Amino acid sequence: MRAQSSATTTPAIAVPAARDRRGLGTLQAALGVIAFSLTFPATAWGLEGFGPWSLVAVRSVLAALMAGGCLLAVGAPPGERSRAWGRVVPPARHHWPGLAVVGAGVVLGFPMLTTLALQTSTTAHAAVVVGLLPLTTALLSALRVGSRPSRTFWVAALAGAAAVVAFTVQQSGGALTTADLYLFAALLVCAAGYTEGGRLARVMPGWQVIGWALMLCLPLTVPAAAIALTVEPVTLTAHSVTGLLWVAAGSQFAGLIVWYRGMAAIGIPKASQLQLAQPLLTLVWSVLLLNEHLPVAAPLTAAAVLVCIAVTQRARG
Repeated sequence: MRAQSSATTTPAIAVPAARDRRGLGTLQAALGVIAFSLTFPATAWGLEGFGPWSLVAVRSVLAALMAGGCLLAVGAPPGERSRAWGRVVPPARHHWPGLAVVGAGVVLGFPMLTTLALQTSTTAHAAVVVGLLPLTTALLSALRVGSRPSRTFWVAALAGAAAVVAFTVQQSGGALTTADLYLFAALLVCAAGYTEGGRLARVMPGWQVIGWALMLCLPLTVPAAAIALTVEPVTLTAHSVTGLLWVAAGSQFAGLIVWYRGMAAIGIPKASQLQLAQPLLTLVWSVLLLNEHLPVAAPLTAAAVLVCIAVTQRARG
């Protein structure tokens, strides 16, 4: 009788627990989106006092220092500590290729390409890359980790992406510029980094995924920062320092921690669709922080995007 009672009560307990995990994962992914939505305005602030190469290199070094401090402070469970590394245990050898993809896409590629684009593009126009990022991430996820979302999921995702792209392209006049090429390249490398990071976050904590990716890039970012700071002029202002600190601490580290945790909890395709709201959030920040003009079509696009997000979150693979 005890065994039967246990068997019948276990599913009842497991279902709410699973729902709680999905709810927490959705919240974490949403916090990541909010952090990312501030990246372009913060980058624009940073470019007021730093050159593009200096801004990207220094932000990566600062984020790596924070990641290294967390790795040393938190370490690993007592049974998994290594004498050679003190309290820090490096990831298994077969995880390093994936971490290299995360580093190349999220730590180096996306920040550099978008920063170069923002030299000649407004933050509103640059948001087009974010509008396409969820769909590209879902496509790469299907190829890389075997995700198979439902047809309803794909229809809603395509509709949401189309709404965002139509809005941003219409606002920019539809002209293809050098900044656009930078943005489309950034789209591809970032989607690859998100996909690989979400996969790794299933087997290791999300903060360690971005932490080790940042540490892996240090041999490149430290000399790059030293060279760039000597070549490009630096003007320390409230805007430039605030922008640098945010892209380092918020966008490059804290935002990616909650983002990867969210992707691990609810799946890469569903988490990526939350980013459909990111361009609209970026536009709001652009108005508040950069005094850019908010297009009249923004509320309509926001409503369409929110509907698409609701559909994708309910669709089952």
